[in-house]
Amino acid sequence: MCIIENKLEEKLSGDIGKLILRISIAALMLFHGIHKALGDINGIKFLVDRAGLPEFVAYGVYVGEIVIPILLIVGLFTRLSAFVFVVNMIFAILLAHSADLFTLGKTGGPIIELPLLYLLGALSIFFIGAGKYSLDYKRNNCSKI
Repeated sequence: MCIIENKLEEKLSGDIGKLILRISIAALMLFHGIHKALGDINGIKFLVDRAGLPEFVAYGVYVGEIVIPILLIVGLFTRLSAFVFVVNMIFAILLAHSADLFTLGKTGGPIIELPLLYLLGALSIFFIGAGKYSLDYKRNNCSKI
């Protein structure tokens, strides 16, 4: 098994893995943002109001679910974008799922597994960075060319 793992290590790139993670997490969240942009955010406004926060906070959903995913897809300001994504998901979990934090669903997984998966994926991106296939990489290495 060690031989196979070593051969795969030689051929595969962590940078491609970073790209796949960035695109998958961000593109899937972008669908949520587009849906909200085409519809309305009254449900979010209700949750924000119920939490005692000012209504304008609800409009942060457009930043967290449209702008930030686009930045992650292209790999621009990746770590900062991932951090904002994490904060967005913490708000989403606390506002929409606070009653379900420790509740298991019908399939045995936590009810909050999807938002938690987004949160943990974004947290991973925050720690590992954008990788070679990103605008951050080009921006940080253009003076070295």
